[in-house]
Amino acid sequence: MIARLLESRELAPGSRHFVFEAEGGEFHYQPGQFVSLVTKVGDDEITRAYSIAAAPDGNRFALCANLVPDGRFSPSLFAMEAGDTLQLKGVLGTFVLRQPPVDSILVATGTGIAPFRAMLAEKHAPQFTLIFGVRHESSLLYDDEWRKLAATRPNFDYRPTLTRPGSNWTGRTGRVHEHVLEAVGDRRDIDIYICGLREMVDELRARLKALGMDRKRIIYERYD
Repeated sequence: MIARLLESRELAPGSRHFVFEAEGGEFHYQPGQFVSLVTKVGDDEITRAYSIAAAPDGNRFALCANLVPDGRFSPSLFAMEAGDTLQLKGVLGTFVLRQPPVDSILVATGTGIAPFRAMLAEKHAPQFTLIFGVRHESSLLYDDEWRKLAATRPNFDYRPTLTRPGSNWTGRTGRVHEHVLEAVGDRRDIDIYICGLREMVDELRARLKALGMDRKRIIYERYD
């Protein structure tokens, strides 16, 4: 299949939101899954996986990505203009909401926020708490959306945290780990979804297991 870029916009310095349309067949996915995109760099074929950052919308899908200036894929992605195409290998992944959903904590760092944007596009009856950790306030991707959602949906709680806060920041600080443990409290009947860099995911999983959380309730996706 082919992925044709429809539009893109800056989310934060070095981060963009991309909207593509899949061509060449029917395109279906579950919120939380990812796509594999392919481009040519010289004689090499480079493949990268990106979580889909929006709810299903026909053959359209959205991604959010960081620019890696010396990377092999992202510079080509960021240089794309509307109408340009990439090869689309398809939809993969099992990082999806369990059914029926229960009270859940969603934990993200950086672009690990992408699958949660797809998941939270639909209303859910249980309580969902989103804990989102980045370095700087400017890197809180989709921050306005999360704050609006928290203001309008009683069963959604948004808890951003910064490791390098500015002088005007009055919110949470530090890494996500302690904030997750605080949100868990004495509860062991909740699901915890984690998406982000491997080091964060592995450390948080270990700390949750040490608390006595059932490993089957810890659903995760990690990347390097």
